[in-house]
Formats: sequence, structure tokens, C-alpha cells
Amino acid sequence: MSVRVGVVGTGFGARVVAPVFEATDGCEVVGVVSARDDSGVAALCDDQDIDLVCVHSPPFLHTAHVRHALDRGHAVLCDKPFGVDAGQAETLLAAAEVADCLHLLNFEFRYDPTRVLVRDLVAGGAIGAPEHVQWTHLSAGSRHPLRSHGWLFERAKGGGWVGAWGSHAVDFLRWTFGDVVDVDARCRVTLAERPDADGVLRPCDAEDAFSAVLTLAGGVTATIDSSFAAPVSLAPRLVVVGSDGVLECVADAKVVVRHPDGSRDEHHSRDEGDPHLAPMRRYATVVRDSVAEGIAFPGAPTFADGFACAQVLDRLRAGGEGEGA
Repeated sequence: MSVRVGVVGTGFGARVVAPVFEATDGCEVVGVVSARDDSGVAALCDDQDIDLVCVHSPPFLHTAHVRHALDRGHAVLCDKPFGVDAGQAETLLAAAEVADCLHLLNFEFRYDPTRVLVRDLVAGGAIGAPEHVQWTHLSAGSRHPLRSHGWLFERAKGGGWVGAWGSHAVDFLRWTFGDVVDVDARCRVTLAERPDADGVLRPCDAEDAFSAVLTLAGGVTATIDSSFAAPVSLAPRLVVVGSDGVLECVADAKVVVRHPDGSRDEHHSRDEGDPHLAPMRRYATVVRDSVAEGIAFPGAPTFADGFACAQVLDRLRAGGEGEGA
């Protein structure tokens, strides 16, 4: 069986997702349409020969695009963050369950070789019982060069660094250590204005940086400090403290396990180029097989994971206020 794939989105969808599926054995990309082309999206979803619709539109368009695909009975792979808030995510999860359609979330970094290695080492007891996680990710990606104003800097449209990067971090923490049970956070808008495409300064109300303390199931705590508007970029660093050692992951490439006796184990695992490509290639095969079988493979992130993550993201944006996730 060849899985026929339609892609909504001419940004990440056209640049990464479509080429990856086209290069995946057993997949055929039959169309890529702009997220702003309503008639194009409708025509794509109306094609009954399509097996999978990949929605890579901005979050404020997820509801319309996912519903259109579900209404036509298609399996759906939706990008993160899942909708603009947990309310939309919950509604889309319910719609997918009513439609009885396969639903998957594009948390592709579950398939990043380095993050898989980190998770396997923790699960395998390399550092004993996990106790605390420290994660720093400081990027100048929106500052040097200065990124123009757009939906990413508008909170009402689902913009903000919490959704753009924080969603992947939250999903990794949930996937590795269990559900998030408590949140304390502070969000920051470093650059209050940005020029639009015409050079006119526009206000920004979506955070471009945040710090958070999370408590995870089993009592593991995690601190996150991240920015998309730092003056310079630094290699991201993930540290996991356990009862019998410490694991350090630097630049999503080098993993070092340090033991109390002073010994250490070092691992290297990273493909060159766009960091999305290696995990997306691995995830594409899982998506293909899930569509062929009509059921999500074990470990594959679904709309349920998107909803659970969205609940945490809402609390991060609100500074930790609200009900537990």
C-alpha cells in the first residue's frame, strides 16, 4: 500500500514535511497547499484518494483545517502547538474520536536520536532514580537577524516561544518522566515591537522568552530557562540529576553520564544539517505504518498528547496559574 499524503502549509510543511514523506518508501505526496488558500485546502481535503492530511498551518488555523480533514474521513497529522489553547485542543481531540479517524501530533523530536538516547539511558537506570531536570535553551533566532512581525508574535493567534519551543520541551518531559502535575512560570517579551513586512513597527504581546519550574509525576522536578531573543545563541544544555549519577546532554549531540566515583560514559549521536530532518525522517516511517494499519503505533504522539501538552502550555503562558494538567 502506498500512503498518499497531502500537506497544508508552505513553510515548514513544504520545506521539511513534504520532502521527507516524498523520500519515505511507501509514501507519495500528492499536494502541498498554502494554509491561507481556503479553496486549495478544501480541494486537498475533498480528495478521497488521500490517506493522510498533514496540517502545518499556524495554530489559529488548526481548528478549521483539522476539522475539514476529519469531516472527509482522513487520518490527520497536526503540527504543534495544537491550536491556540487547551480548549481548542480538547475540541479537536473529541472531534477526531467522534470521526473515528487516526490522529497524530507532530512532536517529531520524540524520534530525535539524541533524545531517544537520553530517555533510554534514564529508563535503563544509568543515573539511578531521576530526581531533577535542568534545561537551558538560549537562541538569538528572532533577534539576530531581527525577525519581522507576524503571527508568531501575536498571542491571540497562538504565537509565542512557549508554543514554538516549549511544546517540544514539555512533550519530552512528559514522555520521559510522566505527566506534569504542577507549574510555576514567568514569561517575558524581550522585544516589545518588531517591523512588519512593510517596515511598520508592530507591538508584540506573545512571549519570546520564559522560565519555569515544573513538577512531574513521581516527584521529579524540572527547571526550564529559554529565550528566542537572546543577543547570542548558546548550545542548549539538558541535565538530568539522578540518585546515582548525572546525565548531561549538550547541543542535542553529546551525552555524558557522570558517576559518583569520577568515571564517565560519553555518547555522540547527531546528524548534520537541519535538526528537524533526522527525527522527521524517523517519525515519517511511524506515521506511514500507523496510517497503513489504521492505529497509532505505541509511543507515537496523538491528539491526546497534544491536548495534555496544551494544558501545560496554557499554565506556562498564565504564569503557572490555573488547574493542574
